[in-house]
Amino acid sequence: MTDPATRPAPPLLRRAAPALLGYAAVRALGLVALALWSAARDKSALTLLSARWDSLWYTRVAELGYGYEVRLPNGDVHSNLAFFPLLPWLERAVSAVTPLSYAHAGLVVGTLASLAAAWGIFAVTDHLYGGRVGVCAVLLWAVLPVGIVQSMAYTESLFTALAAWSLYAVLTGRWVTAGALAALAGLTRPVGLAVVAAVWAAAIASYLRERRHEPAPPFVRNRSVEALNSASLWPRALGMLLAPLGAAGYVLWVGHRTARGPLGYLDVQAGWRNGFDGGLAFARFVADKFTSFPSALAGVGLIIGVALIIWLYTVCVRQGQPLPLLVYAGVVTALALCASSYFGSKPRLLMPAFPLLLPLARTLAGARTPGSATIVGAVGVASAIYGAFWLNGSGPP
Repeated sequence: MTDPATRPAPPLLRRAAPALLGYAAVRALGLVALALWSAARDKSALTLLSARWDSLWYTRVAELGYGYEVRLPNGDVHSNLAFFPLLPWLERAVSAVTPLSYAHAGLVVGTLASLAAAWGIFAVTDHLYGGRVGVCAVLLWAVLPVGIVQSMAYTESLFTALAAWSLYAVLTGRWVTAGALAALAGLTRPVGLAVVAAVWAAAIASYLRERRHEPAPPFVRNRSVEALNSASLWPRALGMLLAPLGAAGYVLWVGHRTARGPLGYLDVQAGWRNGFDGGLAFARFVADKFTSFPSALAGVGLIIGVALIIWLYTVCVRQGQPLPLLVYAGVVTALALCASSYFGSKPRLLMPAFPLLLPLARTLAGARTPGSATIVGAVGVASAIYGAFWLNGSGPP
């Protein structure tokens, strides 16, 4: 009889099955709540998911290409060059081989990408902390208050999938794969720079450790240590070379199209009143909430939310998360909190920062199963109701 200790681990997809089934159940609950709420308000849930806000801009890129813009009365220019091309390319590809419209193709891409993202989050967490924590991490990501975005024709799920699998490739020493996935992430959203930074930081750190003959830092599970130190110089170098090609290529192309060089993309974002000011505009936005009593409660909530995010990142550092995860989550968080516009979209911009959930997942995994299930179930119901309310109201700008 085979010794259980020497049996090979089951395939990753089989290990991830409970997490994926739980994730699908949470998302189905959210969609049912959205359908019921939308029907009560005489709105189409399908339209809310596939053809509203940014989804319309991606659909126009898929249908017409780049060059569409809207000039507002105040002089602002909203150009579709602000939207990175990978999702529109995928919408066009799916629509070409199916009878689906571009909008509905985007919904299919978003749904499949959300499952790939859940699988990637499980893969990273299982590699570091084991399968039980992996399941909890996926479920926590699913029940985020704005988790309904994961089921929309938006880029959050696609980006998170590429980022998670790139980080997993880094943790397992697959540098070329990590660089290729980082390049695709850079074609999805501007925050793709976070994945590039994670790949570069991990590659440089592992190379310097080898040069100094130092042991790798003690990850929670030591099989990651061997993987990081097993690659030769050239795979690491090639991964580092590939990683920034997506983001750099698109930004340079926009600069050429606008005849503004490397500053062209920044000009496009400025037309949307997007920028990076270190969080000053967001701080003023929060401070303005304290001008009256009802809005002051929202201000307190925002301060608590930001403090919670900073605290979670601090816990991630204290618990010794691997460097690539810390760099990735840190850059995503900084870009989300320090952007100068669209403050209502910050929760969804933070959604890809799944490493922030790992301390909570470890705590949840340590509790008894009935208690964990009760907590996740209650939060899942609240998330589903909030998502239906949110998407039928202001929704993601």
